[in-house]
Amino acid sequence: MDDPRMLRPCYQCLLRDMDPEAYKKDLAVYIEKIPESAKAGPDLYEKRLKTCTECEKLISGTCMSCGCYVELRAAGKYGRCPEKRW
Repeated sequence: MDDPRMLRPCYQCLLRDMDPEAYKKDLAVYIEKIPESAKAGPDLYEKRLKTCTECEKLISGTCMSCGCYVELRAAGKYGRCPEKRW
């Protein structure tokens, strides 16, 4: 089984120090590594992301309520919105 730490982005890295294209690719890799049994279905994932894009707490893909990358949080079956919107 993959190391569960590999499912999380690096919280000690600054976005300004990362290549934006590599960042997008890395986020996609993290999402892909979530086991299928732990992933939200595609419809639920898209519904969550739509809710996030309508939220004033979303800034550059990051939730300002909790600091998560919303695309990563929304991908997990048991992910929860800190604002209780989904």
